[in-house]
Amino acid sequence: MRGLTHRAVDREADLPPGTTSAYFRTRQALLTALARRLVAVDQAELQAIGERTPVPRNADELVAGIAEFVEQQLTGERRRRSLARYACAIESVHHPELREILVPRKNAARQVVRDFLTAQGVADADGRTVTLLTCVDGLVFDRLVGGGTVSEQEIRGLVAAALR
Repeated sequence: MRGLTHRAVDREADLPPGTTSAYFRTRQALLTALARRLVAVDQAELQAIGERTPVPRNADELVAGIAEFVEQQLTGERRRRSLARYACAIESVHHPELREILVPRKNAARQVVRDFLTAQGVADADGRTVTLLTCVDGLVFDRLVGGGTVSEQEIRGLVAAALR
């Protein structure tokens, strides 16, 4: 995230020089605002996805839903946001105040996964939901960094493990 400077943001946003620094006086303030904005956009998106998605009836439906979501995370605007979010996560090693901002939040999409696992009789549906979605996030990170796509078989394996 070394390229995150007021000047670079002004240039990328096609703003007059100095605009960003007028609102965010330090690089840390700019980074914090970026993390807050990324989380807000992601949370709104996940809430909308969850609200329009019924609880899957079987593992195949859950796998298909996760596969569609993952593909979107690896392309277009969501790809850019994913990269920015991971860069903020890495910055949080040196700026612990970012960790609280970036902590995964409850939302309707997460609830759909939890409800599916509960309906399947998984004893610790909350814990398994966190583990499953963390693993999916790890696959997205791996493919953003290393290239390639996430196969349906990989997702199927994660879902199967969550159901055990």
